[in-house]
Amino acid sequence: MDKKELTDMLSEFIQDVATGEMERQIEIPPNPKLGDFAFPCFTLAKLRKKSPALIAEELKEIIKNDLIERTEVVGGYLNFFVNKQYFIEKTLDGIQKAEKPNIGQGKNIVIDYASLNIAKPFHIGHLKNAVTGDSLYRIFEYVGYKPIGINHLGDMGTQFGKLIVAYKLWGDEARIEERGIYELVDLYVKFHEEAEKSPSLEDDGRSWSYKIEKGDPEAIKIWNYFKEISIKYFDRVSAELNLHFDYITGESFYLDKVDHVVSELESKNLLVESQGAKIVELEEMAPAIIVRSDGATLYMTRDIAAAIYRKETFDFDKCIYITGSEQKLHFAQWFKVIEKMGYSWASDLAHIAHGMVRLEGGNLSTRTGNIIKLEDAIKEATKKVETIIDEKNPNAPNKEEIAKMVGVGALVFHNLFNSSNKDVVFKWEEALRFDGETGPYLQYTHARLCSLIRKANDTGKVDYDLLKDETSFELIKHLSKFNEIVINAATRFEPSFVARYLIDLAQYFNKFYNEYAILVEDDLVQNTRIQLVKATQKILKEGLSLICMQAPEEM
Repeated sequence: MDKKELTDMLSEFIQDVATGEMERQIEIPPNPKLGDFAFPCFTLAKLRKKSPALIAEELKEIIKNDLIERTEVVGGYLNFFVNKQYFIEKTLDGIQKAEKPNIGQGKNIVIDYASLNIAKPFHIGHLKNAVTGDSLYRIFEYVGYKPIGINHLGDMGTQFGKLIVAYKLWGDEARIEERGIYELVDLYVKFHEEAEKSPSLEDDGRSWSYKIEKGDPEAIKIWNYFKEISIKYFDRVSAELNLHFDYITGESFYLDKVDHVVSELESKNLLVESQGAKIVELEEMAPAIIVRSDGATLYMTRDIAAAIYRKETFDFDKCIYITGSEQKLHFAQWFKVIEKMGYSWASDLAHIAHGMVRLEGGNLSTRTGNIIKLEDAIKEATKKVETIIDEKNPNAPNKEEIAKMVGVGALVFHNLFNSSNKDVVFKWEEALRFDGETGPYLQYTHARLCSLIRKANDTGKVDYDLLKDETSFELIKHLSKFNEIVINAATRFEPSFVARYLIDLAQYFNKFYNEYAILVEDDLVQNTRIQLVKATQKILKEGLSLICMQAPEEM
């Protein structure tokens, strides 16, 4: 029995509370001795003008169901003790059958994540954005949606004009071919160093940026060269992280669509001239600038064009944007513009403002070169993990492959364990710890589960009465909550729910493992406990996949 089943049962006896509200009110007592579920009667007390305790007593008398072993009244709560035999069989059978929720029912959900910039490296500061998006992609797919993942490349702006200036002044074709995007980064840094001495370079950069937007052949040729180098690099690093994108399109893709946006805004009398620029006035916040005084469009205009294009192309149920929290105002502004344009689907746009990723001692910055390249972080993490594996299991096969799985997993988990809006201060020693609330702890637990399954003699005979003890049953109850947790992660756009659930799962399992021998001589006992091990392994592996982590079978 889960919350939904209990809600369905209660709705037969309680008609004056909406089903959804009833399900939200159901609690799981912190102490299992108080029951498996608890229903607070305080809302009913207000509606019925009776004390919560009296209502709980009345419900106890009328609620009869084979799934419930007994009920108890504690204060204003009606506590339910489920039929353990039924609960164990149903939970383990559901896991074996890989039962999944279908709240999405095939609806399209667009997720815009990674948002990498052309000619800039994929660094540790981008990781939270990328893995949050990819994790949500997997979570939404698990609950029945059809996700559409988009890497919306930053390929417009004055930085590309600046890079063209740097390329023409100091670029070396051979070095660019050899070093790829890293040579472009060095050229960009050099531009800012030289612009400090020669401020006129900034004007040159703006001029070349304008040429790109207006289709100047030389500017377009160099700009496309930068994009080609960048996309090859992004594909390589994304593969190392096992990230998936259905579409990789830049802001430039929407350039031929912005004129229509401007025309539509004008036809709806939403555009106002202000100091030569065209703006949309917003009552609750600063105005949205649509066209600059020099006639150039902005991120704002292209984001509006992109949203309209995506709605027309994908007919999304939701369109989610994942960026740093410093862009909150920008998204609030253009979401409001979409609403003022009269599009009812404006309410289906959502911005997930994730916290910033910082190094100890300072912010990440491409201009100054103060970054940790993601490729370097993966190599360093892999190297450190390989050293630990050498110490713990020197004869482990495929050490390098496992070390990479665990090293990448440590980096990913470090970014997903806390809620999306929290800042991450990147510290090597925390990201790569192998105990406590870490990715490697989960992966090691998974390897232990796989080892037990390999060594067991599975006869197929079980006696679920052997799993009614408190420790085993607590593990089974936690397993039963997996689908509910994933639904919550989807509806709240929060992968950390899954990450924290998995830590609890590993702890419940390790408590069970420490209290009960599994590979015992008694075949019935061994096989029954192995069914619980198998269910735990299956859920842990599924959960790790949902948060972009691999599940090694040996460590």
